[in-house]
Amino acid sequence: MKNRIRRWSISAGILAMTFGLCGCTLVEKTAVQAGLKESPYYQNGDTWWEHGNIEEYYFNQIPSNLNEIYRELYERLKNYEDSADLYAAVGADDFWTAYYAVLADHPEFFWIGSTAQVKQSAITGTVVGYEVTTTVDAAGRDGMKSQIEAAADECISQISSDATEYQKIKYVYEYLINTTDYDSFSPDNQNIQSALLNHRSVCAGYAKAFQYILHRMGMFCTYVTGKTMDGGDHGWNIVRIGGNYYNVDVTWGDPVFINQMEAASSDSAMNYNYLCCTDAELYITHVPESSVALPECTDDSYNYYKLNNLYYETFDYDTVYNAMMNSVWSDQGYFVMKFGSADAYRSAQYELFQNDMLNDAGQYLMGVYNVGSWNYRYHTDDDFNLITIYWK
Repeated sequence: MKNRIRRWSISAGILAMTFGLCGCTLVEKTAVQAGLKESPYYQNGDTWWEHGNIEEYYFNQIPSNLNEIYRELYERLKNYEDSADLYAAVGADDFWTAYYAVLADHPEFFWIGSTAQVKQSAITGTVVGYEVTTTVDAAGRDGMKSQIEAAADECISQISSDATEYQKIKYVYEYLINTTDYDSFSPDNQNIQSALLNHRSVCAGYAKAFQYILHRMGMFCTYVTGKTMDGGDHGWNIVRIGGNYYNVDVTWGDPVFINQMEAASSDSAMNYNYLCCTDAELYITHVPESSVALPECTDDSYNYYKLNNLYYETFDYDTVYNAMMNSVWSDQGYFVMKFGSADAYRSAQYELFQNDMLNDAGQYLMGVYNVGSWNYRYHTDDDFNLITIYWK
């Protein structure tokens, strides 16, 4: 990808130029930068170190000359150093590249706020220190961290020990949708506590909570920022199953979007379009921005509709009719069908909604409930060639 990452809502404010250092002496800093002394935060040539089997996608993609500043920022932020002087010598652009990479790789830094500032040397222009805003006081972070870990483990404990990678991903997707309400006014909605503790969030909270839980299970998951086609800022994830990568957008899986679209007050079906989907599918509605190359998502082996026999490559009247009636006879609340082409999708729409294909289903439901009429509602998704009929 050649797009640049939107730096979320974090400002890159510049503090007054300064020479002063307080966290380390000027002599020590100079010796480290000259290669005469090792930084306490970084070993030269180190590209990996053990801290919970988290695969840091952004770290592995940024230029290797930024490894040092990335590692130093990671260690300092992890240790609650909300402001500090730096050993690593980098310019402002490199500092921000490393800083945003750390935050993209580490959703567990839930206390980091939406703004940060740097101090630069008046002589060299290099960044000599930083200061971040925070949403949780240092004294309260360990307690909240324990609560977040317990909330994530509650989800993980409900996943079968022999579940496949896909089954784990699907369960976490459904769990967050079922336990979180989309709320643009929710507090701390850019961090994981909004979804895992407050259960009200926006896209950043959903996506980072999803990433955090998968990381806690030792699985690959990275955070992606971008925009929707209407220009709104958005965040989602990329996961890996085997050697293939897949997009996951937990937020757009939440039925709140269908309800808002149709001004409906009742619950709608969970949307599986955004569970392990391809770039071709996601990029109809999403535009990624990234400072690093994103893995291509081209495999559709885990398409939910194909896995659950809800996919129809072409429209066949009898096949669709029998599947529809089986859903009614089985007392299902709704019936979903995804078609392999726009032509098949349009044919299904015509037969269902204009040519009385739904008549037998309506007659059956009236008989079951002993009423003289039956109202159903439906949702069509032109982007995904998807039709959902709600019987109740």
